[in-house]
Amino acid sequence: MSDDWESVTYLRKKTPKKSELKTKKAVTEAQRKGTEVETTKKYAAGSNKQRSSTRDTAKLDRETEELHHDRVEHDLAKLIQTLRLEKKMTQKDLAQRINEKPNIITEYETGKAIPNNQILGKMERALGAKLRGKDKGKPL
Repeated sequence: MSDDWESVTYLRKKTPKKSELKTKKAVTEAQRKGTEVETTKKYAAGSNKQRSSTRDTAKLDRETEELHHDRVEHDLAKLIQTLRLEKKMTQKDLAQRINEKPNIITEYETGKAIPNNQILGKMERALGAKLRGKDKGKPL
């Protein structure tokens, strides 16, 4: 029994591992205690970048060609409008005949649409005239 009173037990916490020190919880706890915490953000960490972006940026800067989508030409836009009016159709009527939305017809007539051969083919059949090639405006 007297042995129990003479024995000494030391209680101490296990030192945390490096991975445990990097957790968000450990960092905020250290900041609360006032200890010095060093945090660094690694450049491009967590991304799958193989090359440096400066090379790609320089290549883009040297590029002089302007890249943009072709739009419907002004003469084609006016041709669609005149053919539609000759048939006494509204934009909505033409859109229903070719199974497209009315704003598609508006975009084609204002020249804002990107030409689509499938839609132009439908318009040709509905209007009864060629819209593409050398024979623009001639009956089918």
